[in-house]
Amino acid sequence: MSTVTEIINTRSSIRKYKDQPIPEDVFRTLLEAGLKAPTAANKQEIHISAVFADNAVLQEIQNDLNPNAANHYWYDAPAVLFLSGPDAFKWSAVDAGIAVENIHLAAADMGLGSVILGCMEGVLNGEKKAEYAKKLGFPEGFSFHVAIAVGYPDTEKAPHTFDFENNVTIL
Repeated sequence: MSTVTEIINTRSSIRKYKDQPIPEDVFRTLLEAGLKAPTAANKQEIHISAVFADNAVLQEIQNDLNPNAANHYWYDAPAVLFLSGPDAFKWSAVDAGIAVENIHLAAADMGLGSVILGCMEGVLNGEKKAEYAKKLGFPEGFSFHVAIAVGYPDTEKAPHTFDFENNVTIL
C-alpha cells in the first residue's frame, strides 16, 4: 500500500481500460471509499449508483450526449459510478466531489485507473432527468453531481504538471 502523498503525486486520469472485470472485493472497497468521505454536517447524503459496462443505460446516455462521438464518455471502462445527492441540501455537489476523489485515490492505490466525469451533467439533469434518475436508481429528490469510470488501465499517463507560483497565493 502506498502513502496518500505518493498516490496524489503519481496518479493520472486514465482514458483506456483493459477488458477485465474488477473483483467484487476490490469493487466494494471503492464504493466504501466513496461512502467514507467527509460530508457537510456529517449528513452522509451521497448516493452511489454502480453501473457495469454491459448495462444499456450507458449507451443510452452516450446517445443523448453525443451519438457520433469517436469514444464513449466512459472510455469503455468496466464500471461507471454515478454520484447523486439531494436537491434540498446545498452542499451535496461539494460532498460528491470529495467522495469521487476518495474513489479516485483508492482506485489508484489498488492498481486501478479512473477518470472523473462530469460531461453528462446536462443530459442527466436535463429534460430526461426523472427518467435517468429512475434508471440509475437515484433516491427521490436527488440529482446527478459527478461520475467516475473505473477499471484496469490499458495505458500509461504521466501525472499532470502545474505552475505553483501562478496557482497559489500565500498571504
